[in-house]
Amino acid sequence: MALPTYEMCMLPFLRILQDGNEHRFRDVIEAAADHFGLTTEEREQLLPSGNQRVFDNRMGWARTYLKKAGLLEYPKRGLSQITARGKEVLAENPDSIDTKYLQRFPEFKPFREVSDTASADVSISPPPAPPNTPAEAIENAYAQLRAVLADELLESVQKSSPARFERIVIDLLVKMGYGGSIADAARVIGKSGDEGIDGIINEDRLGLDRIYIQAKRWQGVVGRPEIQKFAGALAGKHATKGIFITTSSFTPEAEQYVQSLAFKIVLIGGETLASLMIEQNVGVTPSNQYTIKKVDFDYFAED
Repeated sequence: MALPTYEMCMLPFLRILQDGNEHRFRDVIEAAADHFGLTTEEREQLLPSGNQRVFDNRMGWARTYLKKAGLLEYPKRGLSQITARGKEVLAENPDSIDTKYLQRFPEFKPFREVSDTASADVSISPPPAPPNTPAEAIENAYAQLRAVLADELLESVQKSSPARFERIVIDLLVKMGYGGSIADAARVIGKSGDEGIDGIINEDRLGLDRIYIQAKRWQGVVGRPEIQKFAGALAGKHATKGIFITTSSFTPEAEQYVQSLAFKIVLIGGETLASLMIEQNVGVTPSNQYTIKKVDFDYFAED
């Protein structure tokens, strides 16, 4: 049989979780493979890159889509668990779950806007001619993969301990060129803790200027009052530069307030934090690399 698409995997995936327990992803994959009656050869079939099994990849995307719709959650690393909403969906006894079905959930729509332009599935039969060029398809798929990575990365940051979050901030700022070495940065980050300041870091290796830092692992939106406290702390230190880092986001009032200040405060919300971590390779590791080549016409030019 042809391997099931990632959409065909969604409902079986959710049904495997219906007991409410935490399940390892590998156990879910094996249970789903048994459900579909896959042969050993079908289970072992690899992606063209040779780095992952096709069925594992499709189950991974099914898990991501269900997570984005709020039907399951990741209570711990590598574990999946059904949510109350997921149980409600199973109670409806749907014939199937696909992206159209998941559109009813508001949390899913922003993710779908990104993934509309690229398919996560690897078709066995030849697909119809796509509206985009191959280069556009690659760009769109990359954007989708990066969006999923940023979301999972931010979730990991939010679940980290205060000490780990402090280290994440240190690693990121040093990778971006601030604070000199890791050892130099570690001596100042997290050592202040007074008057609304969590740390101080050099702007450059020579220490010609200093930047004051406030870092909050918050779930709620950061409003203007918190930024005002930080601004007051900077004024008390006669400082001219500050960075407010949070795992959540800022209200429009907070963003407008920093524009009115005589000194500079940079606001780094969760999405920006995740994006910077990806760009600076903090907390992420390369999975696959593809090099797109073109003909070198100069090579074939006659002298």
